[in-house]
Parts: sequence; structure tokens; C-alpha cells
Amino acid sequence: MRQQSPRLAGQRRARRLAVALALAGVVALSACSKKEAAAPEPRPVVAVAVHADGNAAPVASLPGEVQARYSTPLSFRVGGKIVERRVRLGDVVKSGQIVARLDPADAQKNAASAQAQLAAAEHSYQYAKQQLDRDRAQAKENLIAPAQLEQTTNAYASAAAQRDQAAQQAALSKDQLQYTTLAADHAGVITAEQADTGQNVSAGQAVYNLAWSGELDVVCDVPESALAGLAVGQTANVTLGALPGRKFTARVRELSPAADPQSRTYRAKLTLENPGPDVRLGMTADIALSARSSSAASNAEGEHGFFVLPSTALFHDGTQPAVWVVRAADSALELRRVTVARYNERTIVVSQGLKNGEHVVLQGVHTVSAGEKVRAIAPLHPEDFAS
Repeated sequence: MRQQSPRLAGQRRARRLAVALALAGVVALSACSKKEAAAPEPRPVVAVAVHADGNAAPVASLPGEVQARYSTPLSFRVGGKIVERRVRLGDVVKSGQIVARLDPADAQKNAASAQAQLAAAEHSYQYAKQQLDRDRAQAKENLIAPAQLEQTTNAYASAAAQRDQAAQQAALSKDQLQYTTLAADHAGVITAEQADTGQNVSAGQAVYNLAWSGELDVVCDVPESALAGLAVGQTANVTLGALPGRKFTARVRELSPAADPQSRTYRAKLTLENPGPDVRLGMTADIALSARSSSAASNAEGEHGFFVLPSTALFHDGTQPAVWVVRAADSALELRRVTVARYNERTIVVSQGLKNGEHVVLQGVHTVSAGEKVRAIAPLHPEDFAS
């Protein structure tokens, strides 16, 4: 047999060694692939079981302003030139107090003329009455013709009518003279001045604005989102910026049935109960309206209701608010759209989208994905998520 050279034998051994190394690498890669394909452990997430809270109904807070329940403009009933104003802005007036006067010269002349006409008509009436008495006496003696008595009777009736007309005209002129004096018809406070001394005003043109004394209202504009929780007769808590630390109770007296065409809000008027003398007109107010929830009692099963969650649990699904819910069946994450009834400083109040007992992720909502297997763990400091 032919003997191989040492060089050729060495090459063959090197090729066998390379094949063995390649096979070992393939086996190692196969083992690594199997190890990577193994299912990962469920990821721990901070989550808690939520429960509906009937006392967590959202509270609508609306800005308002203190106003008098009744406020009317004060104006002259006749036109003329203002010669005197006796009150100023902020003055307190009594019922019947004179607040302004017009130049009475023209009205005095009209009253004097009407009085003179009344005197003339009264004289004519007396003459016609005396003539009628004489003609009636003569007619009984057949001293005058019946036609003459009829003429005298007609003249008497005409004189009586003219006298009555002159009397009414004199009374009207007297009233117009009185109308040159403007008096407050109710006790209250002057809240606006709309005409000055020396100005010519027409009948009905406002000179002052008078806020009546008595009941005070808090007026606010209610948006559509808070309209469902408001009704006539409902009570509310009112705080005033000028009186810190004090709370007042108010009751809804009036609610506009239609929205304002510009602001699209509804005007509400609430009457303050026992406001006190330190509550003044124009003060800014904050009105806390408790939302009326007819479903609070019927939601005992937890299908709906109000859930208080920390604001860190809020995520979004497109443009809608959402939270991550851990499904009880497979411990996978589900992005659930919810309805947020109110945003607080550190919490949110969810009114729709959750059920009692469901686990909601509280932290790291931006680091998880839908369908991811997780393991819910309780927060280390639950008080940090309290409302």
C-alpha cells in the first residue's frame, strides 16, 4: 500500500477538526434559540382593585358674583334738563327719598295754563247751569218754547263736559310737574350713575341704577357639562374671596331655560341664606355644586358609579382618556376608555368605563403595552394615592 505524506495527513486532520467545531457551534446556537423562545416571566406592575364610591360624586365649582335680587333703573317720567342730583354712586337711599330734579319752569307753566282753563270751564259750567234752571222754571209756566229749553239743556251738557276735560288736563299737568322730581321707589344702594347735572334727558332715560335692599343673589354661568347636576331648589356652598374662611349656603332660585347665544352657558341665580352685612354687592364668589347622581343608589352592583384614581393612572386612547386594566382571566393588560367626571389636583374621578373589583395600573402607564402579561402588586405607600 502507498503511504501518505505527513503533510497530507495533517490537512485531513485539520478539516475533520473544523467540521467538528462547526457542528458544535450549530448545537450551541440551537440550544440558545430554544432558551430565548421560552416564555418570559409576567412583568410586575403597581395596580389596585377599584371600588365605586357613592360619596365621590364630582363637585362642580363655578365662579359667580354677588348681586341684588332686584335692581331697577331710576328715570324721569318726563323729559327735561337735570338741575340737581342729590345722591352719588354707593349712597344708601330710603324709599321715597328725592334723588334728582329737572328744571320745573315749563311744567309749572303748563300746570298754570291748565288751571286757568279749568277756572274758565268752571265759570262756563256755572253760567250754563243757572240758565238751565231759569229756562226750566219758565217752561213750567209756558213762557218759553220747548225748543229753547232743549238748546239750554244742550249748552249745559257741553259746559259740563268741557269742565271735566279741563279738570283732567289740570290733574295731568300737576302730575307732570311732580314728575320733574325723581324719588326712589324702594330702599337700596345706588350702583350706577348714568346722567349728570345739566344734561337733557328724555322720558324713561336712566339716571341712576338702584339695587334694592333685602335678599342677595349669587349669579353664575353654568356650562352644559354641569347642567345635569343643577336644579331649582338645590343647595350649594358659597365662599367669597373677600371673606376667607367663611362659608355660606345658597339655594338655586332661577335657572335659565335657554343658553346664551354667545357663551353657550346657562345663567343661574342662587339666593344667599343669611348673608350678613359684610357681604357686599359685586364680591366674587366660588360656588360648589354637588352633582345630583340618580344612579348612586342603583349602582350598588358596581356596574357604574364614581371611582377615584390617582392622576398617574390616566393614559389616552387616541384623543380619549383611558386607563390600563389587568384582565382577571389571563392577567393581560387592556387599554380601557373611561369618562372623567372631574380632574382634581392629584386625582381624577371616573364616572364610566370601570367596574367594581377591577385592577387598574397606577404607575408606569407609558411603559406597558396592550396584551402584555403582568403581575399586579400593591403600591408601597397606598396613602400617596389617596384623594
